[in-house]
Amino acid sequence: MSITSLPTTHELLTVPEVMAALRLSRFKVYDLIRSGELRSFTIGRARRVPADALRTFIEDQLKEAA
Repeated sequence: MSITSLPTTHELLTVPEVMAALRLSRFKVYDLIRSGELRSFTIGRARRVPADALRTFIEDQLKEAA
């Protein structure tokens, strides 16, 4: 899957959408958020991850793996 073809049409993603995109558990996604590796914010009680933040995270992971 290329970074530009992430399965989203929204600018803001929910945690379950990020879980599906990365194929990670809820715990791991929140761990990435807590550590600052994956940027996010809250609106009321709703946590949202900007689609650009997810793309940046994936790009960073690819650079580290190279």
